Amino acid sequence: MPRILRIINRFNLGGPTYNASYLTKHLSPTYETLLVGGPHEPGESGSYFIPESMGVEFRILENMRRNLNPWSDRQGYLEIRKIIREFKPDIVHTHASKAGALGRLAAKHENVPLVVHTFHGHVFSGYFGEVKTGVYIRTERHLAKSTSGIIAISAIQKKELSEKYRIALPSKFKVIPLGFDLEKFMTDQESKRSSWRQKHQVDASTICIGIIGRLVPIKNHEAFLRIASLIKQDQVCFFIIGDGTERERLEQIAHELELLGTNSKVVFTSWEYDIDLSLAGLDIIALTSLNEGTPVSLIEAMAAGKPVVSTNAGGVPDIVQEGKSGYILEQGDLQGFAESLSLLIDDAGLRDQMGQAGREYATEHHSLSRLIHETDAYYQLLLSAQMK
Repeated sequence: MPRILRIINRFNLGGPTYNASYLTKHLSPTYETLLVGGPHEPGESGSYFIPESMGVEFRILENMRRNLNPWSDRQGYLEIRKIIREFKPDIVHTHASKAGALGRLAAKHENVPLVVHTFHGHVFSGYFGEVKTGVYIRTERHLAKSTSGIIAISAIQKKELSEKYRIALPSKFKVIPLGFDLEKFMTDQESKRSSWRQKHQVDASTICIGIIGRLVPIKNHEAFLRIASLIKQDQVCFFIIGDGTERERLEQIAHELELLGTNSKVVFTSWEYDIDLSLAGLDIIALTSLNEGTPVSLIEAMAAGKPVVSTNAGGVPDIVQEGKSGYILEQGDLQGFAESLSLLIDDAGLRDQMGQAGREYATEHHSLSRLIHETDAYYQLLLSAQMK
């Protein structure tokens, strides 16, 4: 059977770990897969529990770290080359930027027959200044030349990467949207809702609006807080689910906006790992990111039957049907964002209607079975072409 070396940036909580773990588990026994990745960084929540819960074995690459570091990056690169020589993969499949750089260079120098890379997002907007961004773009263009196939997780992402940033020709890209085991977000919701609200001491009549993700600048939680300050309805509470380097600053802003303290309007929960409970307890899900790939939190929210309100970031328009399953606002339109939330706060029927539309979309387009089928078909296409 074909062997796949699957490499992810690091085992931090997020979409890439789920994607890589699902593929490793469910493409067996057609493929023999070795999953490797770097450790999570300080201030991040680890995701080792994800492959462990699926019975997937994995290996930690201690020298593959998030930040650029010539010494550790070289050690990580050499470690991957050693693994390639031992494992002898037919395919090296890298996920996200650091894994993509070190993994693809190692695969090229070890003459691996097929190299596949998945862009889960990109760092070409909202992360760095013009000079550093230019370096990353040129690096990705160079790496793409020795890549057999590139997977984009949305049509919008493919268009951006191939046309706006000219990473490679459109013909080198394959769109394979993310897929998940969504069943837990659709079952036993009433008891989960009751349990979550009891935990957070929220009564049944309060409208709870949540944002889920790392507290880092690119997620723009400050905008979420400022939007919360514009909402005037009573019995509304805002939940920030996640943690990260921005927490202290965000808590200070929340105090300045009088959202924390007596009769707090905002709750910082840190990470909640049973996110199906959180989504059952919430009424509306928000996202205020400056840049995104395909936001997992919105897919899960829609599977749970929740309406979403989001900024127009990355692949959001590929999954949120404007006016049908939620609302999409342009960056900086805090007033418009608040007005969209207010519409949903005031109209339970609209929340239910949009939630149902989102659930239907999520189950049709982001099922685990579709992800596995499309990825297998793509591997077989590349393997067949390579044999000719």
